[in-house]
Amino acid sequence: MTTRFPYLRHDFTASLVVFLVALPLCVGVAVASGVPAELGLVTGIVGGIVTGLIRGSSLQVSGPAAGLTVLVFEAVSEFGLRVLGVIVLAAGLLQLVMGALKLGRWFRAISVAVVEGMLAGIGLVIIAGQLYAAAGLKAPASGIDKVLGLPGAAADALGSTVALTSLAIGAGTIAVMVGWKTLPKKARTVPGALAAVVLATVVTQMFGLPVASVEVNGLLGSVQLPGADALGALGDPAVLGTIIAFTLIASAESLFSAAAVDRLHDGPRTQYDKELMAQGAGNAVCGVLGALPMTAVIVRSSANVAAGARTKASRVLHGVWLLLFAALLPWALALIPLPALAGILVHAGWKLIPFRGVVSLWRKHRGEALILVVTAVAIVTVNMFEGVLIGLALSVVKTAWETSHVRLEVIDKGAGPIQAYLSGNATFLRLPKILDSLEALPQDRPVVVDLSGLHHLDHACRIALETWAERHSVAGTEPVKVMEPVKATAGEPA
Repeated sequence: MTTRFPYLRHDFTASLVVFLVALPLCVGVAVASGVPAELGLVTGIVGGIVTGLIRGSSLQVSGPAAGLTVLVFEAVSEFGLRVLGVIVLAAGLLQLVMGALKLGRWFRAISVAVVEGMLAGIGLVIIAGQLYAAAGLKAPASGIDKVLGLPGAAADALGSTVALTSLAIGAGTIAVMVGWKTLPKKARTVPGALAAVVLATVVTQMFGLPVASVEVNGLLGSVQLPGADALGALGDPAVLGTIIAFTLIASAESLFSAAAVDRLHDGPRTQYDKELMAQGAGNAVCGVLGALPMTAVIVRSSANVAAGARTKASRVLHGVWLLLFAALLPWALALIPLPALAGILVHAGWKLIPFRGVVSLWRKHRGEALILVVTAVAIVTVNMFEGVLIGLALSVVKTAWETSHVRLEVIDKGAGPIQAYLSGNATFLRLPKILDSLEALPQDRPVVVDLSGLHHLDHACRIALETWAERHSVAGTEPVKVMEPVKATAGEPA
């Protein structure tokens, strides 16, 4: 046995650790997403057993992620739980196609500032929304309303003993998770999130505190296969937009997580296209079962590596433990107080905000820092999908601006023609600057514009330069002479 499975002991131990880390997060993400708690476990099971068996990233662990909580909640609120399954199924199939077309590696080209801004915006919305849940209050629908409504919610909570009790459970959960890191290493064998939930559950039950707990419908009762009516929602443009958002965000988060996990171990590197297909297969199965979407989760993945996992067996086994728990101990879910899960999500949301990253970017790359902040603010004030699109658009504009450097050097010896040398990349973004400088040249002197130093000359610049050359010189003056870039055509490299 040891010869056939040389790393079984390591993977078995790691799988138990990942299971204990994943259990409260699966339940917490499901409740925060507005779906039955069991569906979070279903996604965790599929992420372990289905995605875990497929080649891609050997030590990365998948399941329901806090990063998609906001988008899932919005989808469930707008389209309903049955349509969520169709959305997740379509997103999974799209990921499979993208992986087959070898597009996985291209997600690595997405600006890190956009991804971190996306996670920061999600973290802020999660924190704001879960503060209401911790107090047992109903949260507003939009992100900006959640933030603006917090002072009023605080006033309401202060006037209610039940709300204060609920808040105390949530705050205690966060305090245990934060303080858990200071305990001796042996004590930290049990994950802080699990210890905090167990402690909150024991205190609530022991003192009979009046706080809400998780509703239990049973594993089979929560699974809802998409029907024909739900499939008909694919004709709705809003549903199609949500599918694209799920696909792009889940794929980007998973592949960025894979890159981070690769830095934590010395084993086989991630095969990005295959990992994208593994995520697609998992999401397709989750969609058929009407469960939450999945991504690779850095918290579980790093716990897996730290626990000594060597092969994909650890993540598959963690899925088996989740399945056994859901099948044999579903009653245990009903004991978990909701404010404890809210505390876990507030802690998770806080960790999504890259405070140190923003400071570091501001010192070295202020443009990137601005993109990060704008993306986060846009997600809070508008919505998830449009916020990410705004971030991507800003990233593209910034890159285009930085790569369109052009230099104009004017040499006037007092006699003979004025020499104007253009070098670099002449694009429409720098056209106003170029024309301002050229139009300032004397109109009663011969002018030679030398474009031989240009690496790129786009169509807009070419037309503008030709028009300026035709109109610049006054009557009786030699027309402007333009020396073309060598072997360059409009819009092509020189």
